[in-house]
Amino acid sequence: MKPPYEDTLLHEKLKEYFGFSSFKGNQEAVIRNVLAGRDTFVLMPTGGGKSLCYQLPALLMEGVAIVISPLIALMKNQVDAMRTFSTESGIAHFLNSSLNKSAVAQVRNDVLAGKTKLLYFAPESLTKEDNVAFLRKIKVSFYAIDEAHCISEWGHDFRPEYRRIRPIINEIGHAPLIALTATATPKVQLDIQKNLGMSEASVFRSSFNRPNLYYEIRPKNDVDRDIIRFIKQNEGKSGIVYCLSRKKVEELTELLIANGIRALAYHAGMDAQTRARNQDDFLMERVEVIVATIAFGMGIDKPDVRYVIHYDIPKSLEGYYQETGRAGRDGGEGHCLTFYSYKDIQKLEKFMQGKPIAEQEIGKLLLLETVSYAESSMCRRKTLLHYFGEDYTEDNCGNCDNCRNPKPRIDARASLKTALEALRDIGDKFKSDYLINVLTGKTTALIKSYGHHKSKWFGAGAEHDQRYWGAVLRQALILGLVDKNIENYGLISVNAKGEQFILMPTPVTITLDHDYDEQERESDSVVPVGKGGAADEELFSMLKDLRKKVAKKHGLPPFVVFQDPSLEDMSVQYPVTLEELQNITGVGVGKARRFGEEFVRLIKAYVEEKEIIRPQDMIVKSVGSKSGSKIFIIQSIDRKMDFEDIARAKDLDFDELLTEIEAIVNSGTRLDISYYIREFMDEDKADDIYLYFREDAQSDSLDEAIEELGADYTEEEIRLVRIKFICEQGN
Repeated sequence: MKPPYEDTLLHEKLKEYFGFSSFKGNQEAVIRNVLAGRDTFVLMPTGGGKSLCYQLPALLMEGVAIVISPLIALMKNQVDAMRTFSTESGIAHFLNSSLNKSAVAQVRNDVLAGKTKLLYFAPESLTKEDNVAFLRKIKVSFYAIDEAHCISEWGHDFRPEYRRIRPIINEIGHAPLIALTATATPKVQLDIQKNLGMSEASVFRSSFNRPNLYYEIRPKNDVDRDIIRFIKQNEGKSGIVYCLSRKKVEELTELLIANGIRALAYHAGMDAQTRARNQDDFLMERVEVIVATIAFGMGIDKPDVRYVIHYDIPKSLEGYYQETGRAGRDGGEGHCLTFYSYKDIQKLEKFMQGKPIAEQEIGKLLLLETVSYAESSMCRRKTLLHYFGEDYTEDNCGNCDNCRNPKPRIDARASLKTALEALRDIGDKFKSDYLINVLTGKTTALIKSYGHHKSKWFGAGAEHDQRYWGAVLRQALILGLVDKNIENYGLISVNAKGEQFILMPTPVTITLDHDYDEQERESDSVVPVGKGGAADEELFSMLKDLRKKVAKKHGLPPFVVFQDPSLEDMSVQYPVTLEELQNITGVGVGKARRFGEEFVRLIKAYVEEKEIIRPQDMIVKSVGSKSGSKIFIIQSIDRKMDFEDIARAKDLDFDELLTEIEAIVNSGTRLDISYYIREFMDEDKADDIYLYFREDAQSDSLDEAIEELGADYTEEEIRLVRIKFICEQGN
């Protein structure tokens, strides 16, 4: 039997309707499968040309293709695009909540008159009774489910209404299905096929590798300053900065504008008109940067986005892949820069509290994968592609931070054999963190309940830490020696290849993972890269000596005079007047007046002697609204308001409020918080902490204080007394 649409005819139609002379990747095979009336599952990364896979067959087949898509903006873009390919304006329509009655009537008339080949629905609109009744009257050529990962709770953008698509399709009438997604792990793929009743579908999987994208993770130390520097170094290029909260989007946009960067915000809390205008300004390049929540970007077809920055680590690797995938869609350079701190992961875990237990479990496992990716020293591309079920065989991709700056590799053959044997013995009912706890000898209630604290493997790997064993197990997964159960996600087991390795171990090397939080801790004692360039180590050393002298004169610990980040900033910015000194991190009017004179004198002499050109253009300007917030906090404390009420008024949690107060106090403003301390904690405890900072503390480090004072003192108590101490002794 002759296949529908011979090669030449299909290519002619591609040229006639879309102006392309050839298909990309799997497009032709997918289209032929749809034309043959078979269920089709398409996995194709962003920019691979997914929409053509249902648009061309819809134009060629008898009847109307029903396209289900989650976003109104995306539907409108696609309908507008389809109308440019045809002389008939009714060729494509959408039916959703944005249309009035007469517009709905017009759409239905065009469909019944046979003018329409593609009809777009949001899943919510598809389930409306009158729409179902209308669709039963027409011939449906096929159903296309775009962004199909929304069906799965394991996907990064789960939408419960997507779960209702199959029952509604059954009600409307049978026709072939094509499901399309740009991100799906094997688990999500199984979920989608099961839920849509298309387990026998032909699966077309394109490579997830985007060789032009450079993946980089940086520790989240002075993220605002780093982002401003990065954008200024990439002036004239289009970029997206993703933040998790609307509040952060607003704050960062304001900060970028204050520093001469053309930026606009985008989040779901803004009215539709403003969102649409800001999106257009970005597409038309009237601004160079969009700061957004993940509400921005789905269906945005801007091919020359040159960088995507994640201010906060995303909740899942699917989300990360989808969002970074908006860079370099034209095949040109794309820099994907993510700032990571484990504190952000803890914050995301807190947000999950109160959700159903099953949802929390899924969320935590997805977060674990993200942590594993962020902290790993393996090739980012290899880790990412493995997550999506694809093997990347190159040893060095040459286009990620870990491959360009590799850490030393160590022989792990014996460790891997130990891990596999231990896993084989304890069985396949456990996740990797359980096995790591067994190997390192960490007693947990779960380990006791299974009796594995008595196993010969308990503590068998105690000479290495959990980070090391995490790297070993990740290597076992990448090498295919261990399987991860798809149904019970996260449970691992040794497979036949792993058994073979136990019998005949082959050389295996691993790189130890990054410890970003350790890098943050080290930054207190090491001169790191400065806030506007590399810190001047010679000046930094001179400033530390001067601080010691000034502290001795005033009878204070050195950190009360100026903290290390302030000295570091001075050794980058070279302030030579008291006014300039007030712009330095952690220095305000009070501190500048009390201690600043000798410091600016020393810096001025140093600058003149060395003939230094000062990088004043790199000073990051702060934003007025923040100072408004600070004024509110200062006034509230003057009125002896309860801290919880202050936090609520400014939409902060308690930890964020303390951080704001610390910033105010470290800049030299004196606050009297004794009233709150008296109410909040025991007087003896407060005295003990105060005495520690006055007599014993070598620095203002919280970690050192917690270690020295012991478990009887909470972090909040220590921070509160430290604020009181700095106010009374230093300000």
